Amino acid sequence: MIILPAIDLKDGKCVRLLKGDFATVHQVAEDPLETAKAFREAGATEIHMVDLDGAKDGVRKNGDIVRRVCEKSGLRVELGGGIRSMADLEAVFDLGVYRAVIGSAAVSDPDFVKAAAGKYGDRIAVGIDALDGMVRTAGWVEDSGLPYLVFAKNMESLGVKTIIFTDIATDGALSGPNLERLDALREAVSCRITASGGVSGDADLAELWAHHMDGAIVGKAFYEGRVDLRRMIATLQNGGGLLGNPEKEDR
Repeated sequence: MIILPAIDLKDGKCVRLLKGDFATVHQVAEDPLETAKAFREAGATEIHMVDLDGAKDGVRKNGDIVRRVCEKSGLRVELGGGIRSMADLEAVFDLGVYRAVIGSAAVSDPDFVKAAAGKYGDRIAVGIDALDGMVRTAGWVEDSGLPYLVFAKNMESLGVKTIIFTDIATDGALSGPNLERLDALREAVSCRITASGGVSGDADLAELWAHHMDGAIVGKAFYEGRVDLRRMIATLQNGGGLLGNPEKEDR
């Protein structure tokens, strides 16, 4: 299981939100590039970045920062936020981004998802952000009316290979991931699944590994010192180590 430390960007700063509420925004680190380098030193190979300005307003303001992280951190960068067209994808990939995450546009423009997956393959992921099992869009403020499992199956049928699932009720709350919804998603699709939201410490990461998640995003728990990132990366990205083996075959 790949562990992806998270850097959320707003107005050029590393920030975190609670349950996607922009009123709760607060800075958690000084410099995005130095933060990314620290992740690399802890053994990370990939990082999850979100342009919150792009997610909310559709205007990406943090491209220069993303480019610096891509060029100088030594990490593969996964980026989401405000990616709504093939032109947006080209601009993001020109920054050096390895994988682009399509969020709200996957709901409003499935043809875009199909074209993107057809052209870029594994470099495309779809972010499914759900509250009470229903997909939310526009920076989590709008209810799409789509059940997350139905939407996930639709995305898989369009050629999507990677889904990033965020349970909004747990995001930034340090309350543990929603394993029930993740298990249901694991049964519903064969895509790679990255779990996002709720990780409160090392035990939650081990639990996600045991539930056959392909990746896990770590944000607030790291910034508050609740996760031993070096230890968990060394353990979980190498088959689980002393944690034992899940009953099912590792993905």
